[in-house]
Amino acid sequence: MGYKSTKKLCCVYLLNKYFFSEYQKKISLSKFGFVFPFFKKRICYFLYVCFMEFRTIVPCKKLQYPISHQSGIVLLGSCFAENIGHLLDVYKFNVEINPTGILYNPFSIADALHMLMDGVHCTEKDIFKAGNLWHSFRHHSRFSHTDANLCLEGINSRLDIASRKLSEASWLLITFGTAYVYTLRETGQIVANCHKLPASLFDRRRVGVGELLQEWMPLTERLFKSNPALRILFTVSPIRHLKDGAHENQLSKSVLLLFVDELCRLFPENCFYFPSYEIVMDELRDYRFYDAGMTHPTEQAIDYIWERFSESCFSEETRMLNREWAQLEKALHHRPLTPDAEAFRTFSMQNLFKLKKIREKYPYFDLSEEINSLESFLKTL
Repeated sequence: MGYKSTKKLCCVYLLNKYFFSEYQKKISLSKFGFVFPFFKKRICYFLYVCFMEFRTIVPCKKLQYPISHQSGIVLLGSCFAENIGHLLDVYKFNVEINPTGILYNPFSIADALHMLMDGVHCTEKDIFKAGNLWHSFRHHSRFSHTDANLCLEGINSRLDIASRKLSEASWLLITFGTAYVYTLRETGQIVANCHKLPASLFDRRRVGVGELLQEWMPLTERLFKSNPALRILFTVSPIRHLKDGAHENQLSKSVLLLFVDELCRLFPENCFYFPSYEIVMDELRDYRFYDAGMTHPTEQAIDYIWERFSESCFSEETRMLNREWAQLEKALHHRPLTPDAEAFRTFSMQNLFKLKKIREKYPYFDLSEEINSLESFLKTL
């Protein structure tokens, strides 16, 4: 149920409970001309307050081609891509999330896409040692390791999987975080992560819209040529990069917004935009929607964006399936409060029946792991 529908139902309930019941009691006094006019004003004011919007609702266009559980989805970009990717994974979508780790700037994301399309395998010349760890300037520090071979193994195994998934994907979800890039002075390479090396080794600058388009226009054409069924959904991360400075962060986000808008204009049939940045800035403009660091959205804010994302990007059938799965997953995690084995066995059998019913209704919805796990568990009861 949407926000507005819920609001209307609440209004009707409150009117019935607090006003119309009072009206029945006082109707007999209205002939004196005092009570009823005052009471009518109260109703009018109450309706005015209830139906008036006290915030800016950001419109989200419905996708012409909705995302479904049958879609292969690859996500690249900032922490926000990780947040949405995690929720897609929870609802059992076919996702590949940040195969090179969290990336912030458009050039590093472009480099990751080139690696995936080229089927690149990193070697020891692509990594370096700092302290006791081996790192890659093209990867997040989650791939860093004390052993060079294990570092490369982790990097290349993810590249292999993601390369295959990108070639088969229906959707590529990209979240840009910042227009600022760090360039290694020694080589001129734009790095994805500085790995806490001395600042003196890097030059920092803000890239422009023209520079980004020069990189991304041929890349976008290549993506569609290698996978004609692919569509791209762009977002700009609502996470504020305040270390760049408050004004500089706004300039950076402005560059990204102009750049994405131009890409969507150039490729209107295949490139789309979801306004996560605008939703946080305009609808959720309150510090209670930010975590303790005052830069990242809270779980509540992310859940709200997920609801808006669902309304915009999913069909009604997909949303219905998500609701069914959310209820069933909650039941699967239930643990009995009393040692009544027979009652819990009956409860588990009901859950197994529901799982099989969903699998029968939606054959593409993979529940094999849950069904096997529950069947094994029932044998122990």
